[in-house]
Amino acid sequence: MKQLEGKRILVTGATGLIGKALIFEILAYNERAEQPVTIMALCRSRQKAEDVFGEALQEKKLELLIGDVRRIEPRDAGIHYIVHGASGTSSRAFVEQPVEIIQTALEGTQNLLELARVNPVEGFVYLSSMEIYGAPATDEKIREDHGTDLDPMSVRSSYPVSKRMCENLCASYASEYGVPAKVIRLTQTFGPGVKYDDGRVFAEFARCVIEGRDIVLHTKGETKRSYLALEDAVQAVLTVLLKGNTGEAYNAANEETYCSILEMAERVAALDPAGRVGVQIKEEDGAAHGYAPVLHMNLDTEKLRSLGWRAGTGLEEMYQSMIKDMRKQNMQKE
Repeated sequence: MKQLEGKRILVTGATGLIGKALIFEILAYNERAEQPVTIMALCRSRQKAEDVFGEALQEKKLELLIGDVRRIEPRDAGIHYIVHGASGTSSRAFVEQPVEIIQTALEGTQNLLELARVNPVEGFVYLSSMEIYGAPATDEKIREDHGTDLDPMSVRSSYPVSKRMCENLCASYASEYGVPAKVIRLTQTFGPGVKYDDGRVFAEFARCVIEGRDIVLHTKGETKRSYLALEDAVQAVLTVLLKGNTGEAYNAANEETYCSILEMAERVAALDPAGRVGVQIKEEDGAAHGYAPVLHMNLDTEKLRSLGWRAGTGLEEMYQSMIKDMRKQNMQKE
């Protein structure tokens, strides 16, 4: 973090899971820094931003920008670094609002790259996704040069195909304009800070443990992937931002967490100390919910690890810390 001292960093998607975790990490560092890092947080909702960063905003520890990434006007704002994390993340939106998903990705990313070009910045990192690889069918290691089988005529592809285009925009701005843009391809990431009512599978598993009810899978749970703790993801983003090579992409995952959805459900159910939680399978039409097809996403992180990064948190520990935080949220609501 020493490299960021005295610099100005813009974080988009600032109230999202990774964006807010990154900002809180920098705020904590600023308490002991010789020169604080100036944080600019771009959010769509003022109310949500105030709910998340209320105390820091009152004490003027960060600058709040309210707006849509699709409407950002490129201007010289003395920005040194940009972390671009604004993106749609709802699987249901991928099939119900695919045009908006694509527009937010493409227009927003080009605006941010233009902003990076105008300033000019010292570093830019785009938060991409493992989904750009499509649906690998075997357990082979997926390196950054792996191909894809994405179907551009599938509406569900609105998310991963637009992510691939944004990656190419980053590479193109790096090549044509010298923007120091890098890409990080994150696996599914979670930890403390996930909202109690989050609709994603990992949050539902945690709620089942808290509420003492069976985990119900709507597929056979055959999809296999690795996962990443939120704190490890923040360090990965900073590592790529500050140490990554311009115009290149990096996978980010904890390779030791690689397992199927069913296996993860069984491991999470075992965390219930009262033994109340079981696992049931009640298959439904996954396409209607925007579920990705069955895949084996065994990400290879050697390239990121070569920069000095290491994942330090295992799957059970990830769940234990998230469950503890979600219990606290639930108690506060009551």
